[in-house]
Amino acid sequence: MGGFIDFDPVSSHRFVLTIDNDIVGAFSECTLPNLEFEVEERKEGGQNDYTHVLVSRRKSGRLILKRGVAKDSILLKWYHDLLQGKMTDAVKNVSVVIYSPDGKVTGWWFFADAFPVKWSGPQIKSDQAAIAIETLELVVHEYIVG
Repeated sequence: MGGFIDFDPVSSHRFVLTIDNDIVGAFSECTLPNLEFEVEERKEGGQNDYTHVLVSRRKSGRLILKRGVAKDSILLKWYHDLLQGKMTDAVKNVSVVIYSPDGKVTGWWFFADAFPVKWSGPQIKSDQAAIAIETLELVVHEYIVG
């Protein structure tokens, strides 16, 4: 009989984010980029049954990170590096690693040449006792899924 295939879904609530191999900390939410290609539709004269669909270039997805605002926001500092024209400092490698409840790695994503394109500050409301959340969106060029 062949090898066992594990069909159990990966739990997504235990994860860490690393930037250039340094663990950055806890995040409340991480939305991974969509994997998508642009397509071109071509119509062929005399062929009315279908349209040819050709694969074009890959779209760069965005990695979206959310977490509680800290006194020393590494995310805001990263965005400011780009804002000040320090592109070589702003381009970094990022990894998201998911862990099982017993601490074993169950999945990971590596994103090369990522840089911030949008930072959003928290919504501050006097009638709510909510945690102030900051959001950072990154453009990623290459990714490896493991």
